[in-house]
Amino acid sequence: MCQAKIWLRCKGEEKEWIKDITQLEVQGEEIVFKTFFEPPRRIKGRIVSIDFLKAKVIIECDAFPE
Repeated sequence: MCQAKIWLRCKGEEKEWIKDITQLEVQGEEIVFKTFFEPPRRIKGRIVSIDFLKAKVIIECDAFPE
């Protein structure tokens, strides 16, 4: 089984944010990410790309979450 990794792109910089994503859901302007063992996480942004071979999702956002 292969879960995705979420990378955030903010102001031209990319950082890995979450590993082992099992579900991604777009809810209006927010994207909700679910994993097996953690509560869902949300961010306001847009999906830039999904690479299924690398299991990598890039989300563009205004600022990195704290």
